[in-house]
Amino acid sequence: MPFEVQDLSGTFSVGDIAIALSLSFVLSAMIGWVYRFTHRNVSYSQSYVQTLVILGMLIALIMLVVGSNIARAFALVGALSVVRFRNAIKETRDVGFIFLVMGVGMAAGTRFYTLAIVAAVAISLIIVVMYRFNWFAASVQRQVVKVQVPPDGGYTDGIQDVLIAHTSEFELVSIESIRGGALSELMYTVRLKKGHEPGQLIAALGERTGGQRVTVLTGYDQTDL
Repeated sequence: MPFEVQDLSGTFSVGDIAIALSLSFVLSAMIGWVYRFTHRNVSYSQSYVQTLVILGMLIALIMLVVGSNIARAFALVGALSVVRFRNAIKETRDVGFIFLVMGVGMAAGTRFYTLAIVAAVAISLIIVVMYRFNWFAASVQRQVVKVQVPPDGGYTDGIQDVLIAHTSEFELVSIESIRGGALSELMYTVRLKKGHEPGQLIAALGERTGGQRVTVLTGYDQTDL
């Protein structure tokens, strides 16, 4: 039997390939810009956004390969299941953007072009609106206070007096022995009273800790004494 090479590319045209890849690129790039515009924290990664664009195009390519062939789909699932990613996702919303570009890529690759465009634009607008109007933001901001004190002094009562004066509520979370038992570290969760600043709390606690370290964690900022 002579050796034959069968090309299955005829199941879709060059035009289908160009449209699917071009559309997935444009829509994934738009989603990447939306991610960049709405990103609030310091963990922004250019590599992550570029990966979003590449992922959208790859999913479109995979859907073109799979088509309506069930056996081919299961073969691709088995092949992709061996891939392991060790990079940790820094924020929950990053996972949402990954699924968004995957969905857009799937729609473009299966030639649901209108669905891909409408879904990408609509969801991107919703993300921008949530960012612009700060939806679901918690109105209560709590801080974490870490205080290091000598273990043999009556420092706890003094610290609680300071917390009563500067916070509307506080709770002792843990007490830990550090530096081989030379110091004790007390950790509190607190909510500062209106008009009180973390620096004021640190200064007041510093007067009651015998010159030991005081740390106030406020969101992503850290203030030390």
